[in-house]
Order: sequence, then structure tokens, then C-alpha cells
Amino acid sequence: MNSNLQRLFTITQKPVRRIIGLMSGTSLDGLDVALCAISGSGMETKVVLEQFETVPYPLEVKDEIRKIFAKETIAFQQLCLLNPWIANHHAAWILQCLQKWNIAPAAVDLIASHGQTVYHSPKILHQQAAFPNATLQIGDGDHIAVKTGIITLSDFRQKHIAAGGEGAPLALYGDYCLFSQQGEDRIMLNMGGIANFTFLPGSLDAGKVFVTDTGPGNTLLDAFSRHYFGKEFDEDAAFAKQGTVNEQLLAALKDNSFFKEGFPRTTGPELFNREYVLAAQSKSQTTGLLPFDVMATLTQFSADTITDALLSVLDANKSYAVYMSGGGAHNPLLVELIKTRMPHLKIKTTAELGIAGDAKEAVLFAILANEAVMGEGINFGKPGMPAITMGKCSFPA
Repeated sequence: MNSNLQRLFTITQKPVRRIIGLMSGTSLDGLDVALCAISGSGMETKVVLEQFETVPYPLEVKDEIRKIFAKETIAFQQLCLLNPWIANHHAAWILQCLQKWNIAPAAVDLIASHGQTVYHSPKILHQQAAFPNATLQIGDGDHIAVKTGIITLSDFRQKHIAAGGEGAPLALYGDYCLFSQQGEDRIMLNMGGIANFTFLPGSLDAGKVFVTDTGPGNTLLDAFSRHYFGKEFDEDAAFAKQGTVNEQLLAALKDNSFFKEGFPRTTGPELFNREYVLAAQSKSQTTGLLPFDVMATLTQFSADTITDALLSVLDANKSYAVYMSGGGAHNPLLVELIKTRMPHLKIKTTAELGIAGDAKEAVLFAILANEAVMGEGINFGKPGMPAITMGKCSFPA
């Protein structure tokens, strides 16, 4: 037997597996590195978050990614070069974290690498009947495995598309395993660049689990914070708080067929970007708005589309607990606006469930890797939510 296959088999026999989950989202803020101790699988999954760190992307890395990020027309060589380049950076940062934590690479069983999304194109976006849903994440798993010496699972989203999904959101697979709670209907609301939520029924009935993207989370706020103020994000909503919501622009921003699509649906910065906002300003004759007013309106836009999606599927006569995660959970104005529109819901953060909100997505990918080697695929019984395990396996040299 190939020694790497023997090594993988041995990992599956362990009562606890140490898995590093990696996540870098569409906000391009950095690489989340979560070292998890995971036992069981499926609904028996138990996770201890042993270490967590976000390694900020250097400006050079952001600039190189933005040359191809969410663009229809790119220099193909740039994409080709970045695939191993990003992987090598991620591998180096993993090793730096392990050194900081005083943990040898040999003590880690698996790496679960989400990669860096550079383009997400479901059918509802590309509108080409002859072509399937599509998405692309770079940061090749072979390079990470060889550089770190750790078996690496990566490219999780392709199996989801191959089995009939849109490649996103994948959070439901980890959310259901880790956060389901008998007797409490839960909403796991993640507000990254794009916002999404998972509904977890208190009955634990997998057939009632529901997941969807809602629209923009931070992506427009970050883009215009950079454009107007040269800042990567609107820290503490300092810019938005100085502005006033413009109702004409808000209505134009909401006037898009995406918000009329059925659930589940996915999207990305390919749709919700600076050009989208400029087109809405032109349509609403608001091109002369002050930057602070634009920021206030974009914050309201994110809050409204998140709550519109939630309120459209929740039973007004039931009680739900909402657990927030992602960068948007740190935006006090966005959180306040969401709470104002849903005062009947208990809104908390995932920290109250034992997983810091900033670490949640990286932890969820560690769970996906654990499911890939230990699980059988959870049957949610819905189109777009296939009963599969995901991830391609890369062995060290």
C-alpha cells in the first residue's frame, strides 16, 4: 500500500483528529487558521478549537489577487501564476502559526484548505443555459501538502457543483453537525463579504435544514471604504454613522432580479461590486451623494436584504435564536439595524456556542475535511443541498 494511503487510513482510526481549517473570504482581509481537535462525525461531531489566528494579507497579496478577482476579463497568466503563489503563501503562514504555537507539523493530521475564491458564477448570475454552475478557488492543495508535509484536503466546492449544488453556501454541512440543538430553532447568520444563513431546526430533522446567501454583507462597504477613505473597511461603522440613508438609492440597490430568485441562491462580488452601486446611483440620480451618505445607505442595504431574506422564511409565530459570525458581526450599525427589524428574535454571536465568530468558517472547513475521511454524507433531501462529502486529497511528496 502507498505509504500516504496507509497514513490516511491510520488517521481515520484515531479517536481524535487534529485538523487545521483555512479560510480566506471575498473580503481579502487575510487567512484564518484554526487548529481543531475533532472527534466523531455527522451529528456526533465534537470540536475543540485549540488555536486560532488570522494572518493579515499583505498589501502585495491583495493587489495581486485584485488583478483577477471577480473580473470577467483578466490576464490568464496572472491566474496561472497565482494558483501556486497563493498556496505557497498559505503553506508558509501555516508553518509560522505552528511554530508560534510550538506545535510540530507532524502533530497535525490534516489541513482543510478553502483556497481563495477569485470567481463565483452560478447559473442565476451567468445566465447561459448550456453551462453549469461554476466557481473557482485558487491556492493549489498539492503545493500546501508538499510545503507543510501535511495531508491536505482542498477544492471543496467542486463536488457540491458536480452533485447539483451551486458551490455555496457550504456552511450548512458544518453548521448542522456542530451547532444543531434539540429544542432550539437556530439561525446561523454569517456576514462576510457576502451574507448567508443556515436554519437549524430544533427537531434535528435534516430535511428541514435550510441555507442561502442573502446578498451583500461587507463587500460593498469594504469597496467604498477603500474608494472614499483609503481604508480597508468601515471600522466600527465610523463613516456610515456620519451619513443619512438615501431612500432613492436604497430602492435602486434593491431593484435586482437576484432578490426575486427562489431559495437557496448564491452570489458574490461578481454582481455586488462598485459598478453595481454606480449604476444604482445613476438610475436614482444620486451621483452627487456625500460619501458618508453612500456608506449609510450601503449599510442599510446589507441589513435590509439580510432581514428580508430571514423574515420571508421564518414563522412569525415561532421563537428563534440567531447566532452571528463574520466581519459584519463587528459592525455595530449593521447589527443594530438587523436587531431593529427583528426585535422578536434573540440575537447573539457564535462565541456563546464556544466558537469565536471570526474562527467559525475556518472551523467549518475543518469539519468538512473530517467528514471527507469519516462521514457518509448527510441527506438533507433538497435540490441544491446534495448528500455528499467534499474535498480533494493531496499527499505530501
